[in-house]
Amino acid sequence: MTLAFAGYAAVFDVVDRAGDVARAGAFADAAPVPLLWQHRGGPVGVLSAVGEDARGLRVEGVIEDPGLADAVRRGAVAGLSVGYRPVTVRRGARRELLRVDLVEVSLVAVPMQRLARVDIITPLTTPAEAGAQLG
Repeated sequence: MTLAFAGYAAVFDVVDRAGDVARAGAFADAAPVPLLWQHRGGPVGVLSAVGEDARGLRVEGVIEDPGLADAVRRGAVAGLSVGYRPVTVRRGARRELLRVDLVEVSLVAVPMQRLARVDIITPLTTPAEAGAQLG
């Protein structure tokens, strides 16, 4: 089984568990990157859209790993997280991420940022549906 999904990999102006906060524009140059599980290993799917909106970094894609797709479908896994290299930061009470180089997006059991979550899922039953989802 494959599963189409969408969600926020990062939400602006929300402090994560490490004390970092992403600001609008931090991901302005983002392009599709690998979709990983827990920031490790090979890709578990494909991202078809990666970009900022008014709320944060919105991603859409297809999970191709059957076990992970099932866990997301059941709600057992719903977290998203970003792997990045900081380009421009402002230091103060928090480290503010003003511009980053996005390296990967991961599905995770516990996201660093509490609002970084999958919010839409659509089961895909055929390869044609998966291909259509990716455009």
